[in-house]
Order: sequence, then structure tokens, then C-alpha cells
Amino acid sequence: MTVQIRTAAAADETGWRALWDAYLAFYNVSLDPAITAHTWARILDPASPLTARLGFVDGRMQGFALHHHHASTWVMGEDCYLEDLFVADSARGHGLGRALIDDLKALAKAAGWHRLYWHTDEGNARARALYDSYAPYDGHVRYRITL
Repeated sequence: MTVQIRTAAAADETGWRALWDAYLAFYNVSLDPAITAHTWARILDPASPLTARLGFVDGRMQGFALHHHHASTWVMGEDCYLEDLFVADSARGHGLGRALIDDLKALAKAAGWHRLYWHTDEGNARARALYDSYAPYDGHVRYRITL
């Protein structure tokens, strides 16, 4: 099994959209197609902090890590937020999720960012098993107000 990870390019849209649809289905979420189109446009916009790293297994796109960096009040620098991580069912359990996180850690270190963080659904046991191997659960609870 050969794993390759790279930044998304315009030609990746069809593959990314298929994975994005599977990601939304996993969380039982429906989004307006305009939001998905806007997300893809931001991923490709060099002025946008939103970036996608794509994971390929034997040449086939099987996962993604969508992330962005931002200023922090807790460090003298920036943090990296891993907003969405997804690996296709057929590629789970083979190390692609770990490879995507390790890739993002390396990118963040090279950029001089101070921390990498993310959150997941409390009941996502499989993902949490991977995430717990990086850092312990820190007890934080997320609150979100839709405006």
C-alpha cells in the first residue's frame, strides 16, 4: 500500500466532492450545494487560510484534512485548526488518518505554528481511538451559536 499526501488542486474537485459527500453522510448532515461549492473555492484560493491536504492510497483519493491557521491569544504566534478529517470506509484502519495528521503536524511545525487542535463527535469511538494516541481528552466542551 502506497500512501501519498498533497495539497488539493483544481483537478481534484470530483474526488474531493465524493469524499465530502460521504463525510456529510457519516454525520447525517445536509448542506446547501452552494456551501460545498464555496468551500471548494476557498480551498483553492491562495488568499484563503482554508487548505485541504488530500490522502491517496495506491493513487486513489481516500481522505482529506481541511485546516486553517489563525492568531491565538494563548501563544505568541498562530495555531492550526484541523476542521475536518475524513477517511473513506475502504481505507480505514490502514493508517491514512494517522498519515494525514502527521502530515499536518509537519506542515504546522514548518510554518512555525504553535499548536494543532481539533474536535470530534463524542460518540465517534473509532476516530477518538486515533486522536487519543496523539493527545489526551482535555475536558473541553464546545458551544456553538448559529447566527
